[in-house]
Amino acid sequence: MTERQTKVIDLSGSRPFNSGSNRLCHQNPEDPSVCLKILRPENVEARFQRQVWAKKLLGKSRIDDNRQEQKAHRQKAIRQLISEGQDAMLWAHLPYFYGSVETSLGSANASAIISATSGAPAETLESYLKRQGFDPAIRDAVEHFCEWLSTTGILTRNLLPHNLVVSDHQEELTLFLVDGLGAPLIPQTLAVLPAWRARYIARRIQRFYLRIEWELGDRRKSWEDSQKL
Repeated sequence: MTERQTKVIDLSGSRPFNSGSNRLCHQNPEDPSVCLKILRPENVEARFQRQVWAKKLLGKSRIDDNRQEQKAHRQKAIRQLISEGQDAMLWAHLPYFYGSVETSLGSANASAIISATSGAPAETLESYLKRQGFDPAIRDAVEHFCEWLSTTGILTRNLLPHNLVVSDHQEELTLFLVDGLGAPLIPQTLAVLPAWRARYIARRIQRFYLRIEWELGDRRKSWEDSQKL
């Protein structure tokens, strides 16, 4: 009796529709509504080599964005929402996450593609701000997203406009976080304390608004200096 073979999705004829510094985003040719995030191993290796020796001892898994994203979807707030049957609340600002799949380009994280009414992938908040500025429609969308974070207690890293996309399917614009879910180990550990979790999320929100201001400004001051609170 042979072991069951894991199906491998063939991406040999696929080109990424988006990319980040560490991952490429492909449409699943078998289901175009699904995004497949694939690591860029050369970038991961370069990033690892830049680490100080003490961090290198922790291995490459800590800079494997796919593993970190899988771990982020297992965080307490998300598990609690699922156990309570609050799926609508959970996925109100996150693309549905299917888990890990195998492709011809390596292991990938599969999640729903957030699209625009045109059918194309939704534009990033960064792109929207450049085109429209911080207009009332996107201001409301940012406010609703931040309220969702505070209500659910979901942990994220710093909220960056290129890691959020803008959906226009509803009467009001909706933000979705497509990258940057989860928190580093120490904040994640301390987040069992409700007061500390609330403070952590409040600081992420405060930095988010600072980042939006920086994106719209003249950028004479570096983001590293601008984000200091």
